[in-house]
Amino acid sequence: MTSKARPGEGEPDTTSQAERIFQLEEEICQLKEAVTSHATVDQAIGMLVALGHVTPGQGWEVLREVSQHANIKLRNVAEMILIWGRDGDLPDDLRVLLEDTLDRYGPTQLPEGPPQH
Repeated sequence: MTSKARPGEGEPDTTSQAERIFQLEEEICQLKEAVTSHATVDQAIGMLVALGHVTPGQGWEVLREVSQHANIKLRNVAEMILIWGRDGDLPDDLRVLLEDTLDRYGPTQLPEGPPQH
C-alpha cells in the first residue's frame, strides 16, 4: 500500500532554503572575521610579551585596558600595534597610554621604531 504525499510535504521550501543559505553564508563571514581578528590579537600580544617583558596573560590585560581607556576596539588597537611593529608608526596618545599601562606590570621603555633586522 502506497500513500501519496500531500502537496508541499517532502518537497523543500525554496524560500526557507534560501534564507538558510543566506544565514550560513553570514555565519561563515563572521567566523572568518573572528579567526582573522583572533590572529591579529594574538600577534599583538606576542609583541607586547617580547617588547614589554610581560606574560601572555598580562599582554592580554594590557590590550584590554588600552582599548577601554582609548575607547578603541581591541582588534583595532592590536592592528595599530602590529603596524607600529612593522613601520614604527603609533599615535602619540596611544603610545603614552600603552607605555603607562605596561609600566603597571613592570618598568617598560618601548623602542622608538620597529625592530632592526
